Amino acid sequence: MNAAARIRTRLMLAVITVVLAGNAMAQQASGHDHATLQANSAPGFQAAMEAGMARMMQDMHALDYSGNPDADFLAMMIPHHAGAVDMARLVLRHGRDPATRQLAEEIMAGQTLEIESMTRRLAALRQPSSAGPEFPSLGGNRGN
Repeated sequence: MNAAARIRTRLMLAVITVVLAGNAMAQQASGHDHATLQANSAPGFQAAMEAGMARMMQDMHALDYSGNPDADFLAMMIPHHAGAVDMARLVLRHGRDPATRQLAEEIMAGQTLEIESMTRRLAALRQPSSAGPEFPSLGGNRGN
């Protein structure tokens, strides 16, 4: 197994571990089992979330590592952020809590801007003549 495949495998195992641990902790904290949680979720929400997560993970792991950590990071983060936008869109479609809906709207706005910035930077990094060492600031203290 080459180094890139080992990294992908380790990353996937880490993500699976975090997801499973989070699910177990949420189940313990709520006192509900999976069947109860599934019965209480909005029609179609759970299936759409699962499909979106699977698509995001597939897109993230489809990366053919270039050997450039900056470009590889951006190439993996773009589908990660797109997955966040898709999930936020689902909660706007199915959710009812005003505060959660507001957070979803903010996530969509922020992540969309970051996707655009990462896409532009990735294109620049893939062109050897314009790939400089500076990453334009996204605002706040990011990119510094």
